[in-house]
Amino acid sequence: MFKRVLIANRGEIACRIIRACRKLGVESVAVYSEADRDSLHVKMADVSICIGPPDSARSYLHIPAIISAAEISDVDAIHPGYGFLSENGHFADICRSLDIAFIGPSAEAMAKMSDKAGARELAKSSGVPILPGTDGVIPDDEAGLRAARRIGYPVIVKATAGGGGRGIRTAHNDAALRVAMSAARTEAEAAFSDGGLYLEKFLARPRHVEVQVLCDAHGNIVHLGERDCTTQRRHQKLIEESPSPAIDAKTRRAMGETAVKLCKACGYTNAGTVEFLLEDGEFFFMEMNTRIQVEHPVTEMVTGLDLIEEQLRVAAGETLRWRQKDIAPAGHAMEFRINAEDPDCRFAPSPGLITLFVPPEGEGIRTDSFMYSGYRVTPYYDSLLAKLIVRADNRAACIEKSRNALREFFLEGVKTTIPFHILILENNAFVQSDFDINFVDRLYN
Repeated sequence: MFKRVLIANRGEIACRIIRACRKLGVESVAVYSEADRDSLHVKMADVSICIGPPDSARSYLHIPAIISAAEISDVDAIHPGYGFLSENGHFADICRSLDIAFIGPSAEAMAKMSDKAGARELAKSSGVPILPGTDGVIPDDEAGLRAARRIGYPVIVKATAGGGGRGIRTAHNDAALRVAMSAARTEAEAAFSDGGLYLEKFLARPRHVEVQVLCDAHGNIVHLGERDCTTQRRHQKLIEESPSPAIDAKTRRAMGETAVKLCKACGYTNAGTVEFLLEDGEFFFMEMNTRIQVEHPVTEMVTGLDLIEEQLRVAAGETLRWRQKDIAPAGHAMEFRINAEDPDCRFAPSPGLITLFVPPEGEGIRTDSFMYSGYRVTPYYDSLLAKLIVRADNRAACIEKSRNALREFFLEGVKTTIPFHILILENNAFVQSDFDINFVDRLYN
């Protein structure tokens, strides 16, 4: 096992990694920007190093500053968390060239899956079901128009790079497609410095279901069941749950086996997530996230596993401690992203001073956060303040328990999405699991 790990991230995921390090007797090194000087992960770590100003391009995304911090603190490994440099193959290569373990997949596997058009082709060649779409990147708009007519409208335009819902548009005819390709390309170039696009058939009422995988360096792969991430707004996940109420045992088994097949095809190691769209009982590969996910605690709550601990063990060269037959998810869990946003004002950011932070407590209730009373939420980073994760014996009990926990979550000083989550839990379509990925957008438009 490693002696010392640097966490190249901030916020709740940095705190989460520090706790896993402590569990294994590993020292932790936190890096922070000047805006995060008072953040909880800075206080928790064994060593803390300032790496730059608030601008993430000059701090959390600044590879030279992070590598310098790693060398100064003499770490064995770097955990990138999620976001920032977590899916940056160049960063992973630099780490390994300096004999610093990168706690994630290889740069080669990352490259195969980070280009979404390329990942789609790999999935297709591996026998993984995919939606009708283009083969590779669209060379120009005219090629895109010809492809859309062949696929059949409506189609969805997707950026080959990045994530987070950026570079995605829907088109129902030629004129709309021209506009969609231009807008998606511009957004993708600004966000990822890559304007590459591809097309897929648009599904009218899909569910978004993903499968968590763990793979060691010795060829062992397990899937840990699925998470339903259908409750989202503008492609941004808001509530996740496991198991998915939309699939049966046969589909669940098939999705898990398909995820494992894809991991073998790309030579994957460490933790990852294979994402699918589901409609009318059929599922189709969407993309793979080559990192730990924001929603990983949902899987932890139903399996009893510590995924960050497993990441550390795998990166240190250990063999997975479980085989597929040992994985037996039980109960139902939901995760609620508590963001500093105002749902009544189109989810506008709400920075400010946290005057009160008292999360709910009780059996089967967990809060992952870096908040505390007196902490000032800055406008520099994403708006995630905390994640409330709730587990119960079944979905109905989990909904009721979650509703009560949200009502006992006291977070004052900024607007949050807590009232939004309560509203969703009281919506009959959600309670009956009769909804799709456009559910929230329809409610708020």
